[in-house]
Amino acid sequence: MNEQSEKELMLVEYIKSIKALEDAMEPYKDQRRELRKEYQDNGWLSREEIRVAVKAYRLMRSGDDLDDLYDMYSLLSKARAGGATSAA
Repeated sequence: MNEQSEKELMLVEYIKSIKALEDAMEPYKDQRRELRKEYQDNGWLSREEIRVAVKAYRLMRSGDDLDDLYDMYSLLSKARAGGATSAA
């Protein structure tokens, strides 16, 4: 088997594995959607409150330094307000 054929075979196997993982995760994604809908429908949390809570949870879980994050956010906000554009 030549190198190109082996590479193609590995790509196909990788895609099959990714599809199997995504298929296995789908019920959990459905549960998450249903949970979000339940909290919204019952008026317990708004869509925005859920979105912010999830962001906060992910930040907390990642262990990011919130002071550094705030400093960077402030810097970007000032740059945006000043009309700065990216140097491409």
